[in-house]
Amino acid sequence: MIGFLKGTLVAKRPPSLTIEVGGVGYEVDAPMSTFYKLPEIGQPLTLVTHLAIREDAHVLYGFFSESERALFRNLLKVSNVGPRIALGVLSGMSVEAFYQCVREKNVASLTKLPGVGRKTAERLVLEMADRIPEKQDGTDAVAASPSAPASEAHDALLALGYRPAEAERMLKGLDAERLTTEELIREALKRVHINGGRA
Repeated sequence: MIGFLKGTLVAKRPPSLTIEVGGVGYEVDAPMSTFYKLPEIGQPLTLVTHLAIREDAHVLYGFFSESERALFRNLLKVSNVGPRIALGVLSGMSVEAFYQCVREKNVASLTKLPGVGRKTAERLVLEMADRIPEKQDGTDAVAASPSAPASEAHDALLALGYRPAEAERMLKGLDAERLTTEELIREALKRVHINGGRA
């Protein structure tokens, strides 16, 4: 099992990034909560990781904090919730905000997350109720092509589970010349929350 990676960030294209460790480039999928905190290309980076082993691939997931990884792992234990939905949850709200929704049985807020319909939201509330930690540990594990942020943001939204038309509507009107890829994605996801879950 690979518990963490400590190396140099060599590429980032949401939801994937590449870290060079000892001359080996590790491809890692990460939620937007991690992408918002990434350093510039060429800078040192440490992420805690989770290795998912499937029949057709070994996929490595990376997180800035232990609390994010713990939530990701707990989400994978929920019926019919896979890594894609788990990443969408972490991309759409903070760890504490998610647990607050579970405590309050706030199904409506959970349905605003990418890939989460009402049945999935209800299942999350039910099955995660007994997995809420008493105290949140938000301690971070560590204290893209800039010419096409709109395209990268669009790809990231598709990877999070949104349909192409939804992604286009979410990005429409945003200043792709001024905003970075991460900022575009952040603003697009905000629109979903403001509009009650509709892009």
